[in-house]
Amino acid sequence: MVSRRALRGTEPLGYVKPVGPVFCPLCGRPLEEGASVDEHHLVPRSHGGKHKQLVHRICHRKIHATFSERELAQSFCTWEALRSHPEIAAFLRWVANKPPAFYDNSRRPARRR
Repeated sequence: MVSRRALRGTEPLGYVKPVGPVFCPLCGRPLEEGASVDEHHLVPRSHGGKHKQLVHRICHRKIHATFSERELAQSFCTWEALRSHPEIAAFLRWVANKPPAFYDNSRRPARRR
């Protein structure tokens, strides 16, 4: 019998650790360990989505700042559809030359009154 303590830090059954560099599916820049990385559901969980992928935090924030969950579920549930949107395309041109660990936390959302 294996103790719970022995299982801590192990990956779930069926998990396959990626070999080689991993890239952000939105911007194509490498995802570095220790960098600002989030998990993104292409179809939001509130709309039944289960599959998630790692993306840069700045890319993830841009997706959710641009689209509602309904828009993501109905029209922008593929990486190609996201990249084809004009606002996301402009963001991708801007972020392309930034280092993988770059995260602009100087912007704050407007407060609601």
